[in-house]
Amino acid sequence: MSTLAVLGAGPIGAATTYLAAASGTARRVVLVDDAADVARGLALDIRQSGSITGSDAAVDGTGDIGAILGASVVVVADRHGATGGRTDAELAALAAARTLNPRALMVCAGPDDAGLVEHLVNERAADRRRVVAAAPEALRSGAAALAALEAGTSPLDVVLAVLGRPPRELFVGWSGASIGGSAAADVLTPPALSRLDGQVARLWPPGPFALAAAAVRVAGRFADLTPGWCCVFLVPPADEGPRTRGVAIPAAFDSHGVTPHWPALAPRDRVRLASLAGGRTG
Repeated sequence: MSTLAVLGAGPIGAATTYLAAASGTARRVVLVDDAADVARGLALDIRQSGSITGSDAAVDGTGDIGAILGASVVVVADRHGATGGRTDAELAALAAARTLNPRALMVCAGPDDAGLVEHLVNERAADRRRVVAAAPEALRSGAAALAALEAGTSPLDVVLAVLGRPPRELFVGWSGASIGGSAAADVLTPPALSRLDGQVARLWPPGPFALAAAAVRVAGRFADLTPGWCCVFLVPPADEGPRTRGVAIPAAFDSHGVTPHWPALAPRDRVRLASLAGGRTG
């Protein structure tokens, strides 16, 4: 993509800026924070590290929210020095940013941003196809690594989805997962799957670098329009009325944004997901 904007120069924002530049996900990365000097300093450090990472991406820091104009993806990270949740002023600023660049995909990177996605869609009339939270993808990566370790294979051989509502109602859809092309339940014993559920639960919340990697992965998938999906928290289309509950689910990307990909699950997992999604599973 040509430009990726990162809102917030906290630990997640700094890691997102670094990974987006180092991976070549964007030709230009702009880091925006009210603490403009911090944003400029971080951008300079990341730009100078390009000789080590082999990146030639342009990296800029600024305090001007107008810098998100023209960005293909806007990653909502953590503000420098932030110690709590999103303030009313910050929510209003994010809604304004959504209005400023409505065609961009907004990727909320924080571990607690499921509520932010619901707020922007249900309360601020944001396009539900262009606002997601990426933390479920970070958990999915960790779950795949643990499953691969249990099975004695590579994480690349593991296909699984993280489903539900974070943080306490997230679960791995083992009934639809595969390892090395075989059903996960045929490779791993029931005690092993139960053990993995306990281990995955302890992975929440993911750390800043894992959250940043997930946000960059989602941004790259949208920008490149490559086949495949990522696990994200989104608000699916409502059957009736403008409001609906959000849910973590695999999603595919196209030029219009994000499309839910409801997985094939065993009845028990399907009922569980439908309950968390307000009765909708497709």
